Amino acid sequence: MSEKTEGSIVRATLRALAEPRRLAPILLVSAPLVAAQTRFSPDPLAPYLGVLMCLLFVGVAPVSYRVLFPEGLDLSHGGVRVLMYGTLGSGVVLTSGFVLPKLLNMGPTFLTQPTNLMVCNALFLVGGWGLGRDIGFEETLTRERARAARFALEAEQAQLLALRSHLDPHFLFNTLNAIAEWCREDGAVAEAAVLRLSTMLRSVLAGVRKATWPLAEELALMRTLFDLHLLRDPELFQLTLDIQPGAEDLPVPPLVLLPLAENAVKHGPAAGHRGQLSLGVRVRDGLVEVAVENPGASKGPREGSAGLPTVERRLALAYGSGARLALESAEGRTRVTVTLPRSGPLSGVVT
Repeated sequence: MSEKTEGSIVRATLRALAEPRRLAPILLVSAPLVAAQTRFSPDPLAPYLGVLMCLLFVGVAPVSYRVLFPEGLDLSHGGVRVLMYGTLGSGVVLTSGFVLPKLLNMGPTFLTQPTNLMVCNALFLVGGWGLGRDIGFEETLTRERARAARFALEAEQAQLLALRSHLDPHFLFNTLNAIAEWCREDGAVAEAAVLRLSTMLRSVLAGVRKATWPLAEELALMRTLFDLHLLRDPELFQLTLDIQPGAEDLPVPPLVLLPLAENAVKHGPAAGHRGQLSLGVRVRDGLVEVAVENPGASKGPREGSAGLPTVERRLALAYGSGARLALESAEGRTRVTVTLPRSGPLSGVVT
């Protein structure tokens, strides 16, 4: 084991021993020993010797166990280390409880009696094993929890990327089908649509490669989708934009709001419900609300629908419980509102 590794184990062990849930039991055992040493030992140095022996136990026993058995006690391969641990413990106890009193010309004390020294030695070995083992198990549990959390995050990120790879072509195919129809009916409209689609395609491809982009990019992409529909039929709907300043730089997952624009046209004007279609953005109380409203009452998500359920899943993966999607339908109109925290997606999440 390298010196650096040993040093990290020593520091980690001492920090763990200072935690109240371990320090309290240690004091609960040490205080009566020091009290008994003071009460039943006439030598004036006896209390100090008792405190020293307790400090040596706390500072040496669990640390030495963890240094010798960093992966836990393994008797099949660690016989020599077990012997070293026992020798070290006995050496510390005998040095502090026998050699040191002799050097200081101390008289008999409670803890330095032969029988009590044997008890101290047992406490040293068993206590060091118990504390060191507990600290080791706690560190292992913490590592495993972190590892499980990391794997869960990676699984969510893989699922999210799969959602994006399924989602992005969805809009492109719909637009290409519309352009194919326009080519038969109006070449000029088809040409303009191809140019708009080129812009949209570049934005979509850029969004697939990015973790986040500004809300302004997302809104521009939604506006391009609306413009593509209006090229084919300028009377299909009346578009109203109401974007409150201050939200354009908010980082959002790319293409997460685009399905709202597509659904608004598909289930509104394109389904025969002519009228006003609106896109609004509001900033309030550390939140940003993006609302898309279209004519036509909603009948709720259809079975097998990949639009709003996909948006909800992406929001959950990117923001946890910090974002929400609400669908309202009243008086022959449908409104979908997405509420996002201004702080952006959770850190460490590939969106």
